[in-house]
Amino acid sequence: MFSVNITHPDQAAHVVLKDESNGTIAEVIPSCGAILHRFAIPHQGALLNLIDPYIDAADFHEHSTAKGFKGCKLSPFVCRLKEGTYHHASQTYKIEKFYLGKHALHGLLYDAPFVITEQHADQASAFVVAQFEYMGTDKGYPFQFTCKVRYELRSNHQLLISTELTNTGKASIPVSDGWHPYFSFGGKIDDLHLEFQSKYMLEFDDALLPTGNLIPYDQFNSLKKIEDQFFDNCFVLNFDTDQPLCVIRDEVKKLQLEIRPERSYPYLQIYTPPHRNSIAIENLSAAPDAFNNGIGLIELAPADSVSFVTHYILSYLS
Repeated sequence: MFSVNITHPDQAAHVVLKDESNGTIAEVIPSCGAILHRFAIPHQGALLNLIDPYIDAADFHEHSTAKGFKGCKLSPFVCRLKEGTYHHASQTYKIEKFYLGKHALHGLLYDAPFVITEQHADQASAFVVAQFEYMGTDKGYPFQFTCKVRYELRSNHQLLISTELTNTGKASIPVSDGWHPYFSFGGKIDDLHLEFQSKYMLEFDDALLPTGNLIPYDQFNSLKKIEDQFFDNCFVLNFDTDQPLCVIRDEVKKLQLEIRPERSYPYLQIYTPPHRNSIAIENLSAAPDAFNNGIGLIELAPADSVSFVTHYILSYLS
């Protein structure tokens, strides 16, 4: 049996999806950009949260940018947008929202106040749907669309996350989508093993913007200890394999996280922060700066919708 429980510990609703049969939970804070606050599994008599979280909603609103956009929704553009500027339908636009140096970063919805529109639990799963109506408030993106996020906790420690974008305006709009979760097993990431299925890495310039070139890459096509490896790169996923597209394993705790994006998320951005207490593994529908380079960019017609899906699976190792 599954359950949905909504609490208000800091005046912001926390939605807790729980598998009552084994204690696994997924916790979402809709008003904080619909972030995944916890994905936790029972381990040695306690719940181990695989998400590197904020302290609470106040911490999120005060420090989400300073703490590296942990867990944030990336929409309608992902990662960096060169100088915040792009051309669409014969016009030039310049984003107003967050800049890191010269470049706009991580879209417009990362701190949006999503609202709960649906929730349900039964014998098979529990889910919650959160929605935000973007009304074109940023002059650099004066278009309207709806972003709907659904979290569904299933049996065997599985979490399905889907995002649906719907163009509610009167003209086609450019869109891309992604997530920015940071994962941790409670220690340094140097001790974890990582695997992801990719044949190519996007070449970046000094500003971490794609040059348009692809570099062959297979260094982590099988499980390998992260050690002192530094990542701030974007990889093209290889869907021609039956393996999980990404695996993080803690050999000491005997736990493993599989990340299984659908083809709607063909890119994987990986970032290792300097503190090395967690690792960002980001499912992306498009490359960074897609509004300019067109790599993975979607032109969404009026009234049309597009969906993006990824799937997390936690498991105990024997």
